[in-house]
Amino acid sequence: MRAMTYRGPYKLRVEEKDRPRIEHPNDAIVRVTLAAICGSDLHLYHGLMPDTRIGHTFGHEFIGVVEEVGSSVENLVVGDRVMVPFNIYCGSCFFCARGLFSNCHNVNPNATAVGGIYGYSHTTGGYDGGQAEFVRVPFADVGPVRIPDWMHDEDAVLLTDAAATGYFGAQLGEIAEGDTVVVLGAGPVGLIAAQSSWLMGAGRVIVVDHLTERLEKAATMAHAETLNYDEHDDIVVELKKQTDYIGADVVIEAVGAEADGSFLQHVTGTKLKLQGGSPIALNWAIDAVRKGGNVGVVGAYGPIPNAVKFGDALNKGLTLRMNQTPVKRQWPRMFEHVRNGHLTPRDMVTHRFPLEDISEAYHVFSAKLDGCIKPLIVPSAS
Repeated sequence: MRAMTYRGPYKLRVEEKDRPRIEHPNDAIVRVTLAAICGSDLHLYHGLMPDTRIGHTFGHEFIGVVEEVGSSVENLVVGDRVMVPFNIYCGSCFFCARGLFSNCHNVNPNATAVGGIYGYSHTTGGYDGGQAEFVRVPFADVGPVRIPDWMHDEDAVLLTDAAATGYFGAQLGEIAEGDTVVVLGAGPVGLIAAQSSWLMGAGRVIVVDHLTERLEKAATMAHAETLNYDEHDDIVVELKKQTDYIGADVVIEAVGAEADGSFLQHVTGTKLKLQGGSPIALNWAIDAVRKGGNVGVVGAYGPIPNAVKFGDALNKGLTLRMNQTPVKRQWPRMFEHVRNGHLTPRDMVTHRFPLEDISEAYHVFSAKLDGCIKPLIVPSAS
């Protein structure tokens, strides 16, 4: 089969790989019909995630058609159109029993923290991902769901991570009716976090970024107020001004390890790799939220330490909540919100690339060329 393969930082190829096979009776093989490049894939592309091995296939957002099932699979049959959450999880361990599917203890040798994730280095289990023609799906009775007939394929693929993560970010903020919510980052996760904040009762939503096209999308897609941090000497001071010098009730950090805004933090975190990524957005969240407020963190960071203002968080009495998203836990409510038009994931899709052009797709997305907000990958396209 044809698949994207990692050859080192900023180096990708589409190569022939062995088609995945059934390795366990609970496995399924899915023919990928649509995949996406996630902002967190760029952390791999830029060489920020440890133990990203040559030949690894990325891609944790994908949908497809079941081609083969193991002898123990009962909930899927060949020909089913399925959406697959980015979490790989057993469904029965201590953590899965508590709905913490992203922290499954049985699918990752490094499971002291995160569970298994498709296409996200050997720190998350070493599973090949969906930026390929076929993918092996373990625990096929647990994760995948048949795509509802009414659901658009582009909504379905985004619900496998980006949209679910934005919704989860708003959940983590524990938004109360009338709250002022600040969303840091107007990428795909931030856009859905802003939309979701309204659903959870926000009285005001402010989105912060520095890319004009993303801020415009936040205004039109999420009906949010917008702030360009390049236009202010200190974005935290500006956010305090915007909130009567008290601070926001809730801040959702939807940027993660490659945040701009501080040259020193960016260099030490993303270039010299002395931190698990640049902590500037997380520190802005801590500074911009009011005392006693809530911070929800869904931006991705590496496992090594960061220069985070933890003392400030302590002294302000903040509640910080974070995790990799337990995707399937969000789906029942999200499906209804998408069906009713309250969440519109596919509105943020800007580019579609055939699999053979995936190297160009990563370059365009990474360099933020041509107004790229969310690129999709079509394995069957010529």
